[in-house]
Amino acid sequence: MNNNYAVEVDHVSMKFNINKEGVDNAKEYFVRLVKHQLHFVEFWALKDISFKVEKGDRVGILGFNGAGKSTLLKVIAGVLKPTQGSVSVKGVVAPMLELGAGFDGNYSGRENVFLYAATMGFSRKFIEKKYDEIVEFAELEEFIDAPLKSYSSGMRARLGFAIATAVKPDVLILDEVLSVGDAAFRAKSQKRIESMMGDGVTVLYVSHSTDKVEEICNKAIILDHGQMIAAGNSVEISKIYQSMTLNK
Repeated sequence: MNNNYAVEVDHVSMKFNINKEGVDNAKEYFVRLVKHQLHFVEFWALKDISFKVEKGDRVGILGFNGAGKSTLLKVIAGVLKPTQGSVSVKGVVAPMLELGAGFDGNYSGRENVFLYAATMGFSRKFIEKKYDEIVEFAELEEFIDAPLKSYSSGMRARLGFAIATAVKPDVLILDEVLSVGDAAFRAKSQKRIESMMGDGVTVLYVSHSTDKVEEICNKAIILDHGQMIAAGNSVEISKIYQSMTLNK
């Protein structure tokens, strides 16, 4: 991988097999599977995507719903393995994707800090050093030993955000505007994100807002039905996307 690049996406395609018939529960699914009564349709969420991101670039990813934006971020973050092609990422990655998706409701908040951090590739030693900071930032000191199933969705999101942002990343991946907790916590989380964006951090940012993309990013791409149809300067690409929205 070229040392000037933080991210290289090389001819990436992502296929999902979608069940044609509705299945109500797991038992019915396995019965049909054994009887070979399941029929799938191939759906290509990404089709032959290639681009390179230089260190320090902030790349906006624009596209309508279903264009493949979130799938692309999950492939880059390593959450999904591409069906075809490859992705290379240099340095520490902080993905702000589906915060708290790896939590276990039967364990306490304290236990979930270490479980969730492990799924993100953080070492136990690192999290032990950051533990007090994580709990304080999430504002969960009084509840950290309670089972996570007793948490509200806002509490879970705050804890997920605090863990995910405990690291100083080389590559920051943002899926849409974060709406974590109440207004005060959102302001605090936004301030932390802005702080993380400093020091030459590379950013990949999905949004429907061309204003936000122009404000945050210097470059942008457009996805449409899983294909990359434009790439370049964020202002120029935003104009192309705006004209697409008018014609939709």
